[in-house]
Amino acid sequence: MRFTIETEQEEDGRWIAEVLELPGVLKYGRSQAEAMALVEALALRVLAERIEAGEQPAETIEIRFAAA
Repeated sequence: MRFTIETEQEEDGRWIAEVLELPGVLKYGRSQAEAMALVEALALRVLAERIEAGEQPAETIEIRFAAA
């Protein structure tokens, strides 16, 4: 699995990071690095919940995050 993180700085200085392949998975941070770390952690939680619910195959997976 490969996920793309898109980041953007808001007018108030905060950064927002979004995982494009997982709708609704986005986080704000005080820096670009913080926003990216927070959104990566959220993406992993979302994937874990999907596996537990049987929505995602429980197979060996390799996850990569790449900045857009």
